[in-house]
Amino acid sequence: MCGNNMSAPLPAIVPAARKATAAVIFLHGLGDTGHSWAEALAGIRTPHVKYICPHAPIMPVTLNMNMAMPSWFDIIGLSPDAEEDESGIKQAAENIQALIDQEVKNGIPSHRIVLGGFSQGGALSLYTALTTQQKLAGVVALSCWLPLRSSFPQAAANTSNKDIQILQCHGEADPLVPLVFGCLTVEKLKSIVNPANVNFKTYPRMPHSSCPQEMMDIKQFIEKQLPPIN
Repeated sequence: MCGNNMSAPLPAIVPAARKATAAVIFLHGLGDTGHSWAEALAGIRTPHVKYICPHAPIMPVTLNMNMAMPSWFDIIGLSPDAEEDESGIKQAAENIQALIDQEVKNGIPSHRIVLGGFSQGGALSLYTALTTQQKLAGVVALSCWLPLRSSFPQAAANTSNKDIQILQCHGEADPLVPLVFGCLTVEKLKSIVNPANVNFKTYPRMPHSSCPQEMMDIKQFIEKQLPPIN
């Protein structure tokens, strides 16, 4: 996993079963890699969709006693008023925008790309979608929060995604990112984008993880936002 100069290895990819006309870019959570989500997404794949699961760079994380682990940006604390790594979040969003640009160069227009993520990755996917000028097909935000939320709605002034469809999911028994974070996030999102396009689903007894029902909901959302084109 070690690259030089923080260069993360190439993303884990689930190729489309036929010609790829759409893509899902999915960002893993703190301390994980793209492989676990590539495996999960392979289980709900749609034939014309390519799934790209990048790996976060290794960095010391303040929350975890400065231990080095895969992380999209530093996390200082998990309370709603905790200090945030503003420069790290903005840099990470630029890196994800570059990944989207790469897919556009490969022939998949940005409006045929769904951006998603789990936990810290979900937080980054929301922030990126709401601040980019790349028009996206949708966002899948799992067990997460909106970073730098006090910078919104101003931070979204130039976004192309005011009408974006958002599927936000959260476990009702999440001990790490409590359900209240999800509820606060959904209210904030409705003040930034068209509120009718924000769909919030919660799952009883689900901790900070995923479940089969959630994966089916993600599959349906992806199929609706990225229909096949002939």
